[in-house]
Amino acid sequence: MSKLYIVPTPIGNLEDMTFRAIRILKEADCILAEDTRNSGKLLKHFEIATPMQSHHMHNEHKTVEHIVKRLQTGETIALISDAGTPAISDPGFLLTRACVENGIAVECLPGATAFVPALVNSGLPNDKFIFEGFLPDKKGRQTRYLALAEETRTMILYVSPHKLVKTLGEFVQYFGAERQVTVSRELSKLHEETVRGTAEEVLKHFEAKPPKGEIVVCVAGKK
Repeated sequence: MSKLYIVPTPIGNLEDMTFRAIRILKEADCILAEDTRNSGKLLKHFEIATPMQSHHMHNEHKTVEHIVKRLQTGETIALISDAGTPAISDPGFLLTRACVENGIAVECLPGATAFVPALVNSGLPNDKFIFEGFLPDKKGRQTRYLALAEETRTMILYVSPHKLVKTLGEFVQYFGAERQVTVSRELSKLHEETVRGTAEEVLKHFEAKPPKGEIVVCVAGKK
């Protein structure tokens, strides 16, 4: 029976790969990878010989129809991203939606994703939260901040390292200098770090120590 498997891969530490994920990737007819060169290293490490096909944000609109047709012929296909769970700020939604619309089974395996450990590490309330992913670069950014300034739940954002200082400065501007913020960097990797404090304190920290690596930011909601 054909099925699309959504398979999380480690965000840094290869020990976070699950036994089930390895089995599914070995048994699939094809693996859709965001970057075949990057994923090739992962597959080689776990001795997975399944053929790969490129599937990323720049070609997914063109490839979805073809992939659905392959699934309709009875193939089993696994989707992975460069790291973490596909479709969470990565390609995956368009293909998943197309499969659902065409009656093709979709199964997402549990596994690594960056924002959950960042939220739990933060010490901020996690009974209710919102995941914002990447904020708009220019158009709509200010509008989004004005809406988030009234948000009472903990907010989770992905921020690229070269935009972190700018973003923290915007937190001070829109949320206030005393709003509690945490920055988790390089989660699960050798140099994992979480910096906690007010928006102003965390801004000063990273102005003095420019950040590197993958970053997840958590912001306390308005009280």
